[in-house]
Amino acid sequence: MDHAMTEALLSIRGVSRSFPASGGGASTLALQATDLEVAENDFVTILGPSGCGKSTLLRIVAGLDRQTSGEVLLAGQRISGPGADRGMVFQSYTLFPWLTVRDNVCFGLRERGLARAEQLEIAGAFLDKVGLRGFEHHFPKQLSGGMQQRVAIARALANSPRMLLMDEPFGALDHQTRELMQELLLGIWEGDTVSQRKTVLFVTHDIDEAVFMGSRVVVMSARPGRIKLDLVVPLAHPRHYRVKTSPEFSALKAELTEQVRVEVRAAQAASA
Repeated sequence: MDHAMTEALLSIRGVSRSFPASGGGASTLALQATDLEVAENDFVTILGPSGCGKSTLLRIVAGLDRQTSGEVLLAGQRISGPGADRGMVFQSYTLFPWLTVRDNVCFGLRERGLARAEQLEIAGAFLDKVGLRGFEHHFPKQLSGGMQQRVAIARALANSPRMLLMDEPFGALDHQTRELMQELLLGIWEGDTVSQRKTVLFVTHDIDEAVFMGSRVVVMSARPGRIKLDLVVPLAHPRHYRVKTSPEFSALKAELTEQVRVEVRAAQAASA
């Protein structure tokens, strides 16, 4: 797929981020001037060592942080703050503990002024999608971590954003739950018709996850972060978890492991 020929939904142009030092010293450059285009309906995973600026980049796209230079455009409109056109899922479970599962999913719909009957219908449909029918009246503390993240995904999808931004959403889960959540999210993405399919930007430090989930994998360098590799994943959809044992998957994983390893070593050397 030639991404240059495809109309980009998201355009990141010359975006950098510096953080001022406390006490008036030199500022820290966290992210070098970065360019990235993401086509509509694409699933792009971002890999890199800790502190390379991948979460900073995602937060800038979400409108939760401001770039030092450059601009971010979504469907041609400059991003200057958070908006309902972007749904965000964090690593920590960001549910409202005082609301039931159903009311957590209804939250954004209520804010948009939808009638209660419509809220309940939409929430029910998305709780079905994430396999939580029957848990509508539970509170977050009554759910496992994986179930809480399923609620967070349902809440993000229920708002019908143009784009889903995910910051290591499965990072706090145990290995088995994490793999099931990868299959669940990818299954939802694959199962939607192309017109319904969300564009996804997914930050992870897990190479298996990046290859399994992504139609493209972007690798970032050690701080100050820049994009050093943008790799198309030539694995067909729908993807079954058994693809992880295929020679094609192993070859991609080996290449990415080498690329990330170089950057992790660079990051360790810089902090030594």
